[in-house]
Amino acid sequence: MGSLEFSRIRLDLEGGVATLTLTHPEVLNAISPEMLGGLLGALDAAEDPAHEVRCLLMTGEGRAFSAGANLAGGGPSARGRDPGSVLETHYHPVFRRLRDLRMPIVSAVNGVAAGVGMSLALMGDMVLAARSAYFLQAFRRIGLVPDGGATWLLPRLIGTARAKELSLLGERLPAEQALAWGLINRVYADEDLIREARTLAAELAAGPTRSLAGIRRLYWASPDNTYEQQIDLERSLQREAGRTQDAREGVQAFLEKRKPVFRGE
Repeated sequence: MGSLEFSRIRLDLEGGVATLTLTHPEVLNAISPEMLGGLLGALDAAEDPAHEVRCLLMTGEGRAFSAGANLAGGGPSARGRDPGSVLETHYHPVFRRLRDLRMPIVSAVNGVAAGVGMSLALMGDMVLAARSAYFLQAFRRIGLVPDGGATWLLPRLIGTARAKELSLLGERLPAEQALAWGLINRVYADEDLIREARTLAAELAAGPTRSLAGIRRLYWASPDNTYEQQIDLERSLQREAGRTQDAREGVQAFLEKRKPVFRGE
């Protein structure tokens, strides 16, 4: 289907998958307000029904996923700017959009994912990494605190003790160790990463998209819900899922002992 260009972002559309690539390799894809605007534009395009996207794949161009905020390009700690205000006006809208995206997200971490770049990578429902990749909570190195939702995500993914260790010490976490800790899902040889990520994204894109979106919503809600609230939400979303064409196809395929053909409807 072709490619769409945004500020420091490229969106490649093919077979129901939108591959979102951070395209500022000169600064290891460090995130600036300009790039954040591009991210929002790319997410708008990914959710445009005309493009028929059913899975988002995020990665970085060159030798990094993202080195974090672009400190020279208007990042949260840029001189003369209120860091909290920059987060709320520029960063948070992107992370909220990713949380609420109506399709699964795959992150392919092809190099360093540091600071808010690490937070961005962890927004993937499935996080894949190259064997040479590493994760870094770099904030303490420049006198700041974690952002991009890191202090919400990390304790829930790897526990409070390990989350504090990463943030307080600012040490590199190699991909293999991140896998062992349960921070990410899979590690591949560097040369295999993108191929494997595209294969996984294509599999998800061929799935029951509205069901997968409901699954995303349930797991995002789960940490803050009581048991009663969560089973009520399951009931509500199960009702919605059960009305879809994909649910009818899934049941029919099961009864006919064949593979279902889901259309995201």
